[in-house]
Amino acid sequence: MDNRLRHLSGLRFFEAAARHQSYSEAARELFVSQAAVSQKLRQLEQQLGCKLFMRQGREMLLTEKGQQLYLQVSQGFERIITGLNQIQNEPLEGILCVRTPPSFASRWLMPRLWRFTMEHPYIPIRLITDCDSPNIRHSAIDVAIWQGNEDVTESGLKQEFLHEEPVYPFCSMQLAESLQLVHPDQLLQCWLIHFDSQSFPWSEWFATAGVTVSKETMQWMEVSTFDMALNAVIAGHGACLATDNLAADYVQRGVLVKPFEIGLTPGVRYSLISDPSSSRAARIEAFSDWLRRELAQTSLA
Repeated sequence: MDNRLRHLSGLRFFEAAARHQSYSEAARELFVSQAAVSQKLRQLEQQLGCKLFMRQGREMLLTEKGQQLYLQVSQGFERIITGLNQIQNEPLEGILCVRTPPSFASRWLMPRLWRFTMEHPYIPIRLITDCDSPNIRHSAIDVAIWQGNEDVTESGLKQEFLHEEPVYPFCSMQLAESLQLVHPDQLLQCWLIHFDSQSFPWSEWFATAGVTVSKETMQWMEVSTFDMALNAVIAGHGACLATDNLAADYVQRGVLVKPFEIGLTPGVRYSLISDPSSSRAARIEAFSDWLRRELAQTSLA
């Protein structure tokens, strides 16, 4: 056996730091201090006799030799994990960690998740909400519902298309009646609620509606989440862009209205991302199968 395999502990630190291009992010993932990561990597560089990282601003970039090593180490660790999963498959029962965008979780998944629990009472769901690219292989996440048009780039992961639906403007019933909305350009008379999402661009919707706008003629309110945008609109503070399913219950209760049947397409796209070699494959398939059936029973399908 090659004596250099004694560096396996250091290579684990190296892989995390190279993937994140950050010692602090690697420390957070490995549950150690940044100083511990820095010391471990200095020792590894001394033992290998070459520089692996160079600092550029706040980032730690790989040297040429570091890039060569990272390519092989990352592939090697993936093979090790795959092998461990194949001999340590967990039973159907047990916790499943699901990652989803906050808006999908609160507006679609949570109101229906009780039905999964009724069907699979021994698979408790741990729900994580964020809008970042899902990190399946290097986190506790087992399966991710991904909102976006991008395809996963990490090799070996499975991405299954779930649904895509158009984006429409929504406002309160009172606002629609007070403005007597009959033409899309009338929306420029109210505040346009905007939040940080490339799937909900007002400028593109107005272009689809044939309305020429400029930033000077638009009144903006920017919020950080979709739920905040909906709450502002429900209170009568303008209009926001959403999909039929994300706003469905509010429309049914007469709280919101969709003043124009002009949908922006392509709109919001959802896909399911998982690792086929995961040791929790049985649980992932149980959740995925339920999700497909649930979608088929709604207008999302």
